[in-house]
Amino acid sequence: MAQEFRIESDSMGELKVPASALWGAQTQRAVQNFPVSGLTLPKDFIRALGLIKAAAARVNREMGLLDANRALGIEQAALRVVSGDVDDQFPIDVFQTGSATSSNMNANEVIAHLANAESKLGIHPNDHVNMGQSSNDVIPTAIQVSACLLASTELIPALRHLAEALDIKSEELTGVAKTGRTHLMDAMPVTFSQELGCWAAQIRSNIRRIKSALRRMRKLPQGGTAVGTGINAHEEFGPRVAAVLTEMTGVRFVSSDNYFEGISSQDAAVELSGQLKTLACSLMKISNDLRLMNSGPLAGFGEIELPALQPGSSIMPGKVNPVIPEAVCMVCAQVIGNDATITIAGQSGLFQLNVMLPVVALNLLQSLKILSNASRLLADSAIAGFTVRKDNIQAALACNPILVTALNPVIGYELGAAIAKKAYKQGRPIKEVALEMTKLSAKQLDRLLDPLEITKGGIKGSK
Repeated sequence: MAQEFRIESDSMGELKVPASALWGAQTQRAVQNFPVSGLTLPKDFIRALGLIKAAAARVNREMGLLDANRALGIEQAALRVVSGDVDDQFPIDVFQTGSATSSNMNANEVIAHLANAESKLGIHPNDHVNMGQSSNDVIPTAIQVSACLLASTELIPALRHLAEALDIKSEELTGVAKTGRTHLMDAMPVTFSQELGCWAAQIRSNIRRIKSALRRMRKLPQGGTAVGTGINAHEEFGPRVAAVLTEMTGVRFVSSDNYFEGISSQDAAVELSGQLKTLACSLMKISNDLRLMNSGPLAGFGEIELPALQPGSSIMPGKVNPVIPEAVCMVCAQVIGNDATITIAGQSGLFQLNVMLPVVALNLLQSLKILSNASRLLADSAIAGFTVRKDNIQAALACNPILVTALNPVIGYELGAAIAKKAYKQGRPIKEVALEMTKLSAKQLDRLLDPLEITKGGIKGSK
């Protein structure tokens, strides 16, 4: 069947819009102008737009700038946007006008259409839904609101979950020593608890960094309107909108103390993205350690076995791969790439406006979302279920020539090096060679070369 259309108009004239669409002329022009990628702005960003429009309508009503019936109609329609009921009515490509004016007008048109269908009050997208606002303060505010909500409700809880999973596994493996490695070469022993405790510390450090960046992200530029001066907005509008958004979301938003900064730059988003890149580096380090520890089962390190989740090869029967750490590493690569895009976009604040806002929204929200999901996957499908191959670990420890380091304070570096070389060359345990080449007794060597004792640090004498 042929698609039916209706005629809509804007300041540039008339054009046809699909009859079933809730949007109007400005959205339709953007759909036609930007057939670039097929990527639309994330749902979390659309939700934030709805929250801002609902908060603005409420504030305008409370200040007596918008009559109660129109304001309530707008607020109720905006909350439908927040609920996700009309996500399919936001079709504009991410790669559009750099201010995302088209997406702001998309929200204004959809909300006006919904409100008019209920009230018949002649609600106008610009005059009423967009009252006291500009795309130039709405879109940066939507980026910040959506990022803060994702970080607070998804990423930080996921990271805490991962840190707790590492704590539980660390406690479970207390007292299990293994060969440490530096430069991927055998080094002094460490315990699994120390290794997993290091990972947990990395994750908690990342939480602190992200929470610090969020303090700047919660300072909203709403109220600055076109260039930061606040033209056409009441001086109380920005602080009141921030207060309503706080009430609606449970996240403490405040009005920026400099609207010009929030509109002309994306420094806060660049900072947050940088902290997400740091988290990606941490997660990739952890994932690669797991992959190496799991490698084998015969020709690799063979220290642990990750949960077997799926067949690993279409041609090699019985092969099982470390699929979760691999997936997490790909997430990390994507986040690092996203950060590069956000960095370039952050440089594009030209005079009073940043003109790469949609691409900042796309990449920042994607990074937050996939890091949240990957952190939970790593915790639940890799960390929680891996087992330790104690036989392999003990065999490697017994023959590790670097254990001789523990004898340095007693026998000196030069003799220690000679013992290590001989033990390695002959494939014999350090203790056995040290018995031949030193005056230390078997009892003394047992104490000095005990891997668990060595992991406790400190200088041990010959007594």
